[in-house]
Amino acid sequence: MPDTQIEQAYSLAKDRYARLGVDTDAALDRLSAIPISLHCWQGDDVGGFESAGQELGGGLAVTGNYPGKARTPDELRADVEKALSLIPGKHRLNLHAFYAETGGRKVERTDLRPEHFSTWISWAKHHGLGMDFNPTYFSHPKAADGMTLGHPDPAIRRFWIDHGIACRKIGAAMGRELGTPCVTNVWIPDGIKDVPVDRKGPRLRLLESLDATFAEPIDPKHNLDAVECKLFGIGSESYVTGSHEFYLGYAVSRRKLLCLDAGHFHPTEVISDKISSVLMWVPELLLHVSRGIRWDSDHVVILNDELQAIAQELVRGDFLGRVHIGLDFFDASINRVAAWAVGTRAMLKALLMALIEPIGRLRQVEAEGDFTSRLALLEEAKGLPWAAVWDYYCLAKAVPAGAAWLDEVKRYERDVLSKR
Repeated sequence: MPDTQIEQAYSLAKDRYARLGVDTDAALDRLSAIPISLHCWQGDDVGGFESAGQELGGGLAVTGNYPGKARTPDELRADVEKALSLIPGKHRLNLHAFYAETGGRKVERTDLRPEHFSTWISWAKHHGLGMDFNPTYFSHPKAADGMTLGHPDPAIRRFWIDHGIACRKIGAAMGRELGTPCVTNVWIPDGIKDVPVDRKGPRLRLLESLDATFAEPIDPKHNLDAVECKLFGIGSESYVTGSHEFYLGYAVSRRKLLCLDAGHFHPTEVISDKISSVLMWVPELLLHVSRGIRWDSDHVVILNDELQAIAQELVRGDFLGRVHIGLDFFDASINRVAAWAVGTRAMLKALLMALIEPIGRLRQVEAEGDFTSRLALLEEAKGLPWAAVWDYYCLAKAVPAGAAWLDEVKRYERDVLSKR
């Protein structure tokens, strides 16, 4: 669509929203201040750069063999840059520990230091990006049996505690260098395939291990600690040590961020319904926005009902200042750069739709007990011209509007990805 048509369509949409008491210009200003944390592992199928051909493990599975996977840190950074050029706004990069650059030397995970991520940090600083970080508690011989921080062997627990300590220091270095707090998120694969006899023991060990990991205070201006729950995984169908109830209690008692992953609950549960309850008790939330189909399958995020419900809850509850939004999916069956673009643009569209909802009028009729008007207005709002506002936002941020971004991906595939 030509720029003039986009501008004309926005002008008409702006007037229509104004009649409902919505300032679309103000909404776009708010949207531009919301960073989404892009997960690096979409670009290389959760491979990392620690050692070639290592088993993924941890109950994780990536399906597909689409050509063009990033094989080196430079290729991965180039792919992220291409994705960011198709996404309006200023965002962040979420990195796992086994994406360290060690110059070809073997460095154990307990010995990782900020210098092993100096190129990532310099690259992020050059592009004006914040960074988030994750210890990697999988794809390692000491995690081969599916237990880490809750392991019965004290030596193995100590190894993973030391890895977590090292990663918190790396996260703090990222936050300090980039001038924005790094969210360092702890997710472990610990669980049991069949029904356990002792559910308490591993959780007591996990509690002790987490306390040891977080023992050293770190300035929250540089690093924020988060803990991530899960219901089940491949190989841990019957019992996961770090359950929702465990980590909710831990986050409340230790004043940590709680990470809610959209794929980590029963298929009939949604995280949009948990946000307002959890934020009564924890200081901040980390969201890993994903799309599970039948199980925690980490499909690419799309603009579905749950994504819209998540965004609506963040805006309606005025929670945007207390929630960090990250993505977590990995699809190797499609172009990986396109996956980033589809998922991140979908998240931003959902936020935009929530920001230009006529919330003032909706709150008024709800407070008056006029639930008929509430239902009717919510239905009418679905037909409002939000897409015209979105296209204008893309135009204003100098990224392709509509489906034009796909042409850029196809060119990049032809000129770069197909030659790998």
